[in-house]
Amino acid sequence: MTWGILVGVTFMKLENIMDKLKSNGYKITEQRKAILEVLSLNHNNLISVEYLFDESKKIYSKTNMSTVYRNLEVLENLNLLYKFITDEGTALYKLRCCDKHHHHIICKNCGRTEIIEFCPINTLIELSKDKKFDLTDHKLELYGYCIDCQNSKDK
Repeated sequence: MTWGILVGVTFMKLENIMDKLKSNGYKITEQRKAILEVLSLNHNNLISVEYLFDESKKIYSKTNMSTVYRNLEVLENLNLLYKFITDEGTALYKLRCCDKHHHHIICKNCGRTEIIEFCPINTLIELSKDKKFDLTDHKLELYGYCIDCQNSKDK
């Protein structure tokens, strides 16, 4: 199942992703190639693990679910993958679109996802220091309704 559309972004090339994997000591196996191909083909969608598994098996039949999970973990650890948790607790994934830091605005109805290049992190770092926190990471997701859904009655 796919969910969402990412608009107006330049995406990392598959070769760059494979180069980063290799430079971090990971082999490019047939299963990994299939998983990366599915993620790449769905670069503008947030996809479920089940969808990724099903589509990867169509490309390389020996792909198994545990390998999909391991690859998602590797990609996430290398900051190559964006993970989104729905209100229902379902994890959805997509390849990171670019190296530039950004955040997302997500339509609660259709899942349309757009990039916001604004980040309030400097203010948040100062606030975290006041609270004696060492801020190591952050994620900002804004939710609302896109123009199409605002005009529909499905909201």
